[in-house]
Amino acid sequence: MNTPDLKLLQGIVLDDNEPVFSEPWEAQAFALVIGLYEKGAFAWGEWAEVLSTTIHSDDGCTPYYELWLTALETIIMQKSLINETEVANRKTQWQAALLATPHGKPIELQNAHKS
Repeated sequence: MNTPDLKLLQGIVLDDNEPVFSEPWEAQAFALVIGLYEKGAFAWGEWAEVLSTTIHSDDGCTPYYELWLTALETIIMQKSLINETEVANRKTQWQAALLATPHGKPIELQNAHKS
């Protein structure tokens, strides 16, 4: 598998050809995309196109890596890797995990099942 050309991605901030992240979750979102690409779930050009479309449809107020998540949801549904119901269920689980996690602690999905 070829190394993806990050310069094809509109809006990405690079330092010495490496992405710059403000928060750990941004690196995790980036890693999810790279992992799916490396497994052959989609071509890099497809990802760049979906991300570009997502960015262009935004009003300019959404943080960059939130747009990555939106684009990721779009491409995995386009490729039938997951469906809308599964995405909605996972979002609900993460919201429950957030609400069940004490302030300052990492939000972990297994916390969704704690009361």
